[in-house]
Amino acid sequence: MKSDVIERRLPKTDEEWEALIADAPGEERPLDPDAERAFLEKAVVVREGGPVAVRAALTGRRMRGPQKTPTKEQVAIRLSPEVLAYFRATGQGWQTRMDAALKEWITQHSG
Repeated sequence: MKSDVIERRLPKTDEEWEALIADAPGEERPLDPDAERAFLEKAVVVREGGPVAVRAALTGRRMRGPQKTPTKEQVAIRLSPEVLAYFRATGQGWQTRMDAALKEWITQHSG
């Protein structure tokens, strides 16, 4: 399943940030109501600090540091749609529950 999220490269320089801000919708370039609603759903609200605070808020949301003590390994596997549907239907944390189910299976089947 493809994600609806489009990854965009964040501006690196002050000039790139200023260009992004200049191109943003405003009084001269109003958004239509549907586009405005979609824009606001993904908005980052920063009360003070201007472009520096916006940059920090956007960068902070997307960055995640390395695990201090990695305990799991990232892999790519193919699973049946039924298995994925079952675990995804259990809500947030489904990957952890799938990991626990596999560990339980190992315990029951190791001799």
